[in-house]
Amino acid sequence: MLLKDQAAIVTGGASGLGAATARKLASQGAKVAVFDLNAKLAAEVAAEINGVSVVCDVSDAAGAEAGVAEAVKALGQQPRVLVNCAGIGVAKRVVGRDGPMALADFEKVIKVNLIGSFNMLRLVTNGMTKLEPQATGERGVVINTASVAAYDGQIGQSAYSASKGGIVGMTLPIARELAQFGIRVLTIAPGLFLTPLLANLPQEAQDSLAAAIPFPRRLGHADEFAALALHMVENPYLNGEVVRLDGSLRMAPK
Repeated sequence: MLLKDQAAIVTGGASGLGAATARKLASQGAKVAVFDLNAKLAAEVAAEINGVSVVCDVSDAAGAEAGVAEAVKALGQQPRVLVNCAGIGVAKRVVGRDGPMALADFEKVIKVNLIGSFNMLRLVTNGMTKLEPQATGERGVVINTASVAAYDGQIGQSAYSASKGGIVGMTLPIARELAQFGIRVLTIAPGLFLTPLLANLPQEAQDSLAAAIPFPRRLGHADEFAALALHMVENPYLNGEVVRLDGSLRMAPK
């Protein structure tokens, strides 16, 4: 996929992995729409990369549809790239001190992470199918964000692991379905990254987490995620794959 002068949407683009990805795509000449619920941060990232910001709840059908329409109008074209980074992680036990987990807590994580990713995918790829193919035959690329928790979830991650496992599970069938249009679908499953959430932990806690990573023995950097996303966009033979980006993380540090 040739990125120069092409439109892209990055959800969760106001911070962390999403912001790094928005910057990376823009550095290659893409016109990027930064989707996020945090209007202030989204506007700041968009201003930095000469893009546009869209306040959007990706899990809401009508809201996401309006957000995509807003982005198309502001960018002047249908996006050829969608990177889904929006997501939440709520750690709760199935049965805790106060009884069973509230069903609403489980539903919220599934709705934002899994349904939100699918919601954006269905809307943006609908527009992609109407684009003229590039010289490679491609019309578009979608990159979803899963997690190593899809394979190796821990106590308290039942909802999070289920949501990310769903993203992994839908990657290949959707890639096969959309292949007829020249649209590729891929997923990155990151491990422990130095996003704002982990960056606020004491250094001792960060070092403890890094001990679970054989090499390099540190937390991942957001620009490493962005670099992989860019490679996926640019490499036309990558399709239907889920790539773990975790330094061969093992969840039982030694």
